[in-house]
Amino acid sequence: MANSGTEAVTTSNRTTATANAPSPLPTRLVAGVPVPDTALVTRAIEFARAHCDPYLFNHVMRSWLFAACIAQNKGEPYDAEVLAVSALLHDIGLTPLASGALRFEVEGANTARAFVRELGVDERRSQLVWDSIALNSTPSICLHKEAEAALCVLGVALDWGGWGFDSLPAEQIARIVAEFPRLQMKQRFTQAVCGICERHPEITYDNFARDFGERFVPGYRAPSMVDALQGAPFEE
Repeated sequence: MANSGTEAVTTSNRTTATANAPSPLPTRLVAGVPVPDTALVTRAIEFARAHCDPYLFNHVMRSWLFAACIAQNKGEPYDAEVLAVSALLHDIGLTPLASGALRFEVEGANTARAFVRELGVDERRSQLVWDSIALNSTPSICLHKEAEAALCVLGVALDWGGWGFDSLPAEQIARIVAEFPRLQMKQRFTQAVCGICERHPEITYDNFARDFGERFVPGYRAPSMVDALQGAPFEE
């Protein structure tokens, strides 16, 4: 029987650092994927597990592993720790820990940046984590950011919407999904986003949450940018 995903993190085999890292890092295998085995990444996994529902924890783990596979295929330099933390915490804004008056990606990015700062991560890398998370649901922008942000959104997009599904071997995807099962991901994620639309429609007007509100939430109406332009207090 497939496990919930938590066991796979602690029982993975250890190996040597990959060539993609900017400097040698200890690594281990998770679902057959070499990933950095550092205190920062371990803390990020623990943080995500502590605050995410099982389906969401498995989603962020799969997103990270898919991103790491894509990075390995590209063979270009990137910061493996920043990518790991960004992917692992990219949906922390959907948890009670990071709920607030801002769109959930920004709430999550703020929480993640504070988390890594407390662990001694420098300002440049902390800001890169913020960018990767705040923009992860806006791929038309994020794909043109730094390598870590672009890789993060590619991993998330593969798991969330299947974009780039054919870019990885089917057996590799199957192994990752077996280690971290989807646990009704489509239904549970939809419920989470619809909850935001019900509670705070005012923060969904310029992001993908609006699509869920319009499709699933009775009476939902987000602010319109057309209304904002037409109602601007200027004489024409």
